[in-house]
Amino acid sequence: MKKMWSGRFRQPLDPEFEHWQRSFSFDKRLLKYEIAASSAHARALKNARILSADELISILEGLQQIGEKAATSPAFLEDDEAEDVHHFVEKQLAALIGDVGYKLHSGRSRNEQIATDLRLFVRASIDELREELAVFCGVLTDRAEQAADAAMPAYTHLQRAEPVLVAHWLLAYVEVCLRDADRLADCRKRLNLCPLGSGAVAGATLPLDREFMSETLGCDGPTANSIDATSDRDFALEFVQALSLLALHLSRWAEEMILFSNQEYGFIGLPESYSTGSSAMPQKKNPDLLELVRGKAGRVIGNATALLITLKGLPLAYNKDLQETQEPLFDSSDTVLQLLPLVTGWMKAAEFRHERMQQAAQSGFMNAWAAATYLVRRGVPSRQSHEQVGKAVQIALEKSCELQGLSLEDLRSINPDFGPDFYESLTLASVLAIHDVPGGTAPTRVQPALSAARQKIDSLREEIHAHA
Repeated sequence: MKKMWSGRFRQPLDPEFEHWQRSFSFDKRLLKYEIAASSAHARALKNARILSADELISILEGLQQIGEKAATSPAFLEDDEAEDVHHFVEKQLAALIGDVGYKLHSGRSRNEQIATDLRLFVRASIDELREELAVFCGVLTDRAEQAADAAMPAYTHLQRAEPVLVAHWLLAYVEVCLRDADRLADCRKRLNLCPLGSGAVAGATLPLDREFMSETLGCDGPTANSIDATSDRDFALEFVQALSLLALHLSRWAEEMILFSNQEYGFIGLPESYSTGSSAMPQKKNPDLLELVRGKAGRVIGNATALLITLKGLPLAYNKDLQETQEPLFDSSDTVLQLLPLVTGWMKAAEFRHERMQQAAQSGFMNAWAAATYLVRRGVPSRQSHEQVGKAVQIALEKSCELQGLSLEDLRSINPDFGPDFYESLTLASVLAIHDVPGGTAPTRVQPALSAARQKIDSLREEIHAHA
């Protein structure tokens, strides 16, 4: 079959090069977006009086048939001749409706077609990813509510720091993922412009209604500059960078779950449905899902780097190098879309060992700052109270006890301001309650934080459904 550009050439392509330079093996996944964009272009051609009403109907029906065949028969997309998805559609359309099919390419270029298809793909991927993030955040919030008033240690430098509510810990991940959803929405706003009508580089050669085509595809408007429109892949890079940060966040989540599920912590029981065993050691239950989540982050970050390197030296406008941006883009989207339902399932199935967490939250001098605060509220300067409680910790270490195990005599040898009510300030309930500020772990603050998280998740879902 003739190439879409064959008129200028007299010699056939080298067979190995001809096969190597094709992109249909991976850009065929853009078929539904190619059909949507081609349908909008066909209607614009009719409005510009390039197509008759009958020709438009024939083309639209042919495009619909191509989409239906692809949906029902995977073998239909096994085409050794098609150079790319654009070539495939033109070939199939001409086979269905004859030479009228070749009219569809009037006034357009593959440069604007691929720019449009990729924007539509990324837009759809963002909507799907944000939906999955909303589900994951919902499950995190469910588990936070189920934890009720259970406490656990919070860590800094991987050392026990202060006790927090389990709900407060889980809501931290909700905030992280909601930022990821917002970041994707921000990317969506910038990419939702339509390149159709940009031609190869200078703009269409026919009086096509770009506003009409843009509106037909649900875009916010046409791109402003044809040179930029045909060469811009910022949207792809921005999308994959946003996915890199999302994957990084999932990796941090996975690492913490790996730590908390090992025997040294014992805070979480690994769900068997997301774990595997050892071929050598019968007792093992390994956190394979979590480790793969951690590993996949490197893959997505690597894709972002590949896009940066591909784009960094390209002059305006379209260059064939841009074909190399597609596979990292597709792979990143696929990777994260596969991850999110799995981490959601893991989060639903994991066993939180609240009793073990609660015990750990009451040892290791995690009430030391509360002890210093006790003195601060009695007029002791903060730096002095810090030093005095540090001395109390040293005495407790020598006596192999916690702060509450020290006698009042021991404490008053450091500062006579210590009173009998000091011990009440060291209880877990008191230590949690003292963090009574917006964003703190006091139960009176975590309850409204749970409600706020629900509202944010509901708002996210409403945004997603508004685009549906």
